[in-house]
Amino acid sequence: MARAARGVLDALLPRRCLACGTVVEGTGAGGVCAACWPGLAFLGPPFCACCGFPFEFDAGENSLCGACSARSPAYGRARAVFAYDEASRSMVLGYKHADRTDAAPAFGAWLARAGAALLEDADLVAPVPLHRTRLIRRRYNQSALLAQAAARAAGRRCVPDLLRRTRRTRSQGGLGASARRRNVQGAFALREEWREAVRGARVVLVDDVLTTGATVEACARCLTGAGAASVDVLTLARVVRPGN
Repeated sequence: MARAARGVLDALLPRRCLACGTVVEGTGAGGVCAACWPGLAFLGPPFCACCGFPFEFDAGENSLCGACSARSPAYGRARAVFAYDEASRSMVLGYKHADRTDAAPAFGAWLARAGAALLEDADLVAPVPLHRTRLIRRRYNQSALLAQAAARAAGRRCVPDLLRRTRRTRSQGGLGASARRRNVQGAFALREEWREAVRGARVVLVDDVLTTGATVEACARCLTGAGAASVDVLTLARVVRPGN
């Protein structure tokens, strides 16, 4: 009966490629068509031991990129599924702004694989929060859906409301690194009902895209200031700039 129901549902609402929208075959939760799949730059070792920036060659297990060597981030480790580029941009923006929430289960499975080393030690998984006005306008927090899907795939505990935005910040798009840090400085707070749960906990913070890291660093400082033992970061995509 379940197979028959899925068949009817697929006929009425066929699965579409998460990148280009082409109808795709299969029974998985979401998917990417054969034409789009080779273009996605999935990230894996070798990479910076801290921020996960990909290296062209293996520089050693604990090697750091130039940026992390010059300035240690507020988080412990960051990992991402794929590079944010021309091939992945439509997929990420469609999920974030065009109601493609059907992609969340597939993205969650990808996040669980890319962040396996982070999630296996995690006590709590939490998303970067949206300000309430932006949440009302968008109707969903894309990072919360990712956090829930990744935690479910990894068998970890997700706390969607662990953090809150204390003020509405301007969009980070178009801002430089220092401006991004100023924009989100002091913009996050731990909800009081989770203060005891955070003390001594290993937290994995989930967001959609890592650009300069300003937002997740502000969240990480909030959590470590509240007593978290560690904060790692897991994102669907990350901007990869040469020269790190």
